[in-house]
Amino acid sequence: MSAGPSLMPAAWDIPQIFRDRLGVTSGRQRAMVHEGHLLLVLHAPPADDHAARGGRFFWRDPGGGWSAHSTGKPCRSLDAHLAEYETIVAELDERDPAAESAVELHADITALAPLVRATRNLHSALQHAREMLSEIDEIIVYRDRSNQIERMAELAYQDAQNTLGFTTALQAEAQAASGYQMARSSHRLNLLVAFFFPMATLSAIF
Repeated sequence: MSAGPSLMPAAWDIPQIFRDRLGVTSGRQRAMVHEGHLLLVLHAPPADDHAARGGRFFWRDPGGGWSAHSTGKPCRSLDAHLAEYETIVAELDERDPAAESAVELHADITALAPLVRATRNLHSALQHAREMLSEIDEIIVYRDRSNQIERMAELAYQDAQNTLGFTTALQAEAQAASGYQMARSSHRLNLLVAFFFPMATLSAIF
């Protein structure tokens, strides 16, 4: 039995094949096209609780009208959906990884990884829609925006990774230098002990 009606409004006059292809959850991000209808199955931006992320459905009818529905955080349009991602990646782009500690950088990377995957799949879904409906200019605009979002997220992720690697290397170098100085100090102390111990022994004897 299909769970499509529970995911999308029953009032939507969409092809039954769309409802039949949906399971009990939204599943992966993707585009479906049938007889001029377009259904985009997308995901809300990742949050701290990734399991709670809801699906978002954007339906374009053959006449060019758009409708939106969400099983999680409400989203009124595809434009608003993309703008939400743009705001998130813009905030990340404004951060300075060089000013963060290794612990903070690791937390950034952990948070950025699901965002990079989400933006990559978002772009893939819109690229697929673009290929199936090549005559619709607005799909091209949405696809290009998603491409820019994906690039910005990947750059933020790579920047955080590179900075963490550099920070770790610096810390390892500092620890190695500290260890070398301790070894030299210990060696000097051993030399002093080796030199003065016999003298002290002889003095004690006499």
